[in-house]
Formats: sequence, structure tokens, C-alpha cells
Amino acid sequence: MAFQYDLEDFQTIAVGAAVLGSGGGGSYTDACNLIAQLGESGWSGTVDVRDYDATTDACVLAMMGSPDAAENLTLDAIKRCMANTRQAFETACGASPRGVFAVEIGPINSTVPLIAAALSDHAIKWVADADGAGRAVPQLQQTIYAGAAGLSPGPCVLANDGDGPANVESACLNAASAGAIEALAGGIVNAFGSDAGIMLWPSIKANDFALKHHYLPGTLEQTRKLGQYLRQAATPPTTAAVAAQISGITARNASAVLTNVYITDVKQATSSASLDVGILRLSDHPDPAKSRQTHSIYNMNENLILYCSEDAAPVVVAPDSICYYSEHSGRGFSNAFDDLASYYDRATRQSTGVAVSVLKIEAAPAFRDAPGVAESFGVLLRGIGYGGRLISRA
Repeated sequence: MAFQYDLEDFQTIAVGAAVLGSGGGGSYTDACNLIAQLGESGWSGTVDVRDYDATTDACVLAMMGSPDAAENLTLDAIKRCMANTRQAFETACGASPRGVFAVEIGPINSTVPLIAAALSDHAIKWVADADGAGRAVPQLQQTIYAGAAGLSPGPCVLANDGDGPANVESACLNAASAGAIEALAGGIVNAFGSDAGIMLWPSIKANDFALKHHYLPGTLEQTRKLGQYLRQAATPPTTAAVAAQISGITARNASAVLTNVYITDVKQATSSASLDVGILRLSDHPDPAKSRQTHSIYNMNENLILYCSEDAAPVVVAPDSICYYSEHSGRGFSNAFDDLASYYDRATRQSTGVAVSVLKIEAAPAFRDAPGVAESFGVLLRGIGYGGRLISRA
């Protein structure tokens, strides 16, 4: 199927992705600001969103790095970053991408491909109605793309937002696996200032358009439909109603795990690989001293595991999604500091008194069962001390 997305659709996708992104995929606040700047620039066109025809030069496109370090990202910076990355890709691959795929579902990484197409002067013809996970992920290897036989991640190119040849920095990486690319790219992104444009998994004539069949189809439109539901609601829907809507739209089981709790502590730091790593505490009272039950979410940009203080087994564990929603605002949000500010005051280290909810969304079977995905999540979870099975509590 094919769609025409305009500026309103961009905003609607950001709203849906802020829930579906499992706490990651970039800041919702930053995505809204970028879309607003796009409107203020005078752009009023549309972007083609369609299924992949497997005959057009394409690649996966994203912003890579720390959402917290990328606060105050501007539209001009995105435009330069995408143009520099596209030029580096053409130099490395001998082809210019006419179509682009989102790496994941998230406020920034679902909208940046659309913004890149809008600002490309028609160099990018369309954006695929697809992504590699159906949620946001900490690393490239946690995607369907990574486990696809015959789909090489390289040449992978990264570029900064330098203005003019003297200020442009770019890198071209080649490695046998997405994990190896991730390890190399993290240091480069950090050197660029903790965010960069990235194009990888080229799908061109020379490799027989290798992206064909190696993605989750329909996920961008699913995200738009959820965002449309939230934006059109006369009053913020209940958490249970949002879960039911997600199940109907995505055909993935979704449920309300926690309803109207409070963020009472956030510990977060940016790693040398430009990942925001932290622990978020949820209490059933704004004052944790009065709380009867406490939950903790461990994240690496994206949420990986949800524990209850009273349970031996985790409540939710990746690759299932642990997603935020607020019945106060009718919106989702990410782990980025600017998104959390409505719910947690970093200065006072206290809840703002605005309640949040947590949804569990079961991983898409094609994503969960893709070669290497479960093991890759297992490596991350073992790194934070969890060695159990990758199955959420029933």
C-alpha cells in the first residue's frame, strides 16, 4: 500500500511512536520541536510512504547517539546531517538511496526519515512503511535487519552536521556483523558530539536489493493510527483503552502493567558508546516513603526490564516492550530528560505529582524469532545482572 504523509501525519507518528518506542527511539519533545520547525520553515508538502518494491536503491537511515546529549537538536542540523550522510553513502556505495527505511519505531527515528525525505529536494523519493523491530532498540544488532542472511550492514556511513566541506566529518565502516558495526560506530558518534546521521544495510542492484523481505512491514502506518487515536480523543483515554487499541492495530498483545504510578527516582548517565544507561523507580505514591509497592525499570536508551520489589521474576523483560503512557496528558514519552521533566523534577529529585502508566506490548513474532535478536537482548540483560529467561511474567 502507499500513503501520502503531510506535516500533521509527521506529528501523529511522533505521538504514536512515543508510546510504542519502549522508552527509546529519541525524545518525543525533540521530535515535536523538529516537526514544528519544519512547519515554520514553510514546508507544506507530502512524503510518499510505501511498501518496498525491491528494485529501488535504498538503505536504513537513522540518527544514532544519546537522546540526552542531543537535546536542542535543530532542523538545520538535521538537514545538514542527512545531506552529509547521504553524500557519504553515495561515495561509499556508488548509488544514492531513493528510498529509506527506519531502523526502529521511536519519536526521532520514526520521524527523521520522513523529515530527511521532505528536505532532500526529492533526492529521497519515499520512506518505507516498515522498520526493523516494531519498537526502539539499544543497538543495531537487536533488529531483524541484523539477522538476515545475505544482508550486509556495510558499507555503513556516519556523518556529522558540519556546515561546509571544512566542517564535515564522516566515516565509512565495513564489518561482517551489525554488532561489529555498532562497536565501531559508538566511538565515532561520541567523537562527533554524541549524535550523528547513519545509513547502513544498503539495498542496491549490486547486492540484488538485499533488504527485500528483511523487515517488519506496515509498522509506520500502525504508529500513525495509534497517534491518530490519541490525538483525536476528546479526553485522554485510559491505559486499558490504549492497550486494547495497540492490540487491535498491531495484532500484538498489549496490556496495562502499572496504572497511575509515580516516577520517584531517575539515575541516568551517558556511556562512552553514546547510550543513556539508567534505572527509573516507580512508586504507588508521589512520596516513596509512603509507597506500598516499588517497581524499577532498567534501560539502555530503551527499557529492558521491569522489576517489582516483591517479585522474584521480572514483570516484563525485553524483547517485549515496556512502554510509557500518561492518563494526565494522553501521551507517551521516552527516557530522555526533557520528556521525563513533566513527571520527575531532577532539581528536587522528586516526583512532580503527575502520574504515569506502563504498558507491556509483546514483541512481534518475526522480530522476537529473528536470528540473533533474543541472544543480543540476553547479552544486554546479563550485563545488568539478569541471567534469567527472556520471557515476561504471565
